[in-house]
Amino acid sequence: MSPRDQETLPVVRAADLDEPDPARRWLIEPLWMQGGVGTIGGLPKSCKSWLGLDVAVSVASGTPCLDTFPVRDPGNVLLYMAEDAAPLVKARLLGLCRHRGLALQGLPLGVITALRLRLDLQPDQRRLAETVRQEKPRLLVLDPFVRLHQVNENQAGEVAAILGYLRALQRTYNLAVIIVHL
Repeated sequence: MSPRDQETLPVVRAADLDEPDPARRWLIEPLWMQGGVGTIGGLPKSCKSWLGLDVAVSVASGTPCLDTFPVRDPGNVLLYMAEDAAPLVKARLLGLCRHRGLALQGLPLGVITALRLRLDLQPDQRRLAETVRQEKPRLLVLDPFVRLHQVNENQAGEVAAILGYLRALQRTYNLAVIIVHL
């Protein structure tokens, strides 16, 4: 057997795992878990992107999401809006801020402006991970999923690789990830 074959995975006794912190269970109570990775899904033109932006402004500002749900762990937010031009994204964010009486300039809300981001390509995965490492967001919003890869969404294994990457990103950098999906 080679030394590589003898490598093991780290194991900790269940009783020795860290205790859950009830105060850090929710990012937005009861909508999104702290460190959750998941999707906002729905029919076309059902305001999924607007919801993603509302969540982003809420987490960045600490104001209630949808004017109802309290943000328990506000902080930096990072957005990648693959379908919308930067002026449209800014106009939408300004409208959400105006509704809340906030100044967009004061929010820790960053927008990735790369022309392309492909979650199925390792160079783009590395670039996104490095951006997350530097920006330290509490939340990453990726919109829409269909524009972020070229895998067959009907093949679970292909999609699983992307979701596995996002879960590893979440665990490594302790952030929540929202993927807007059709």
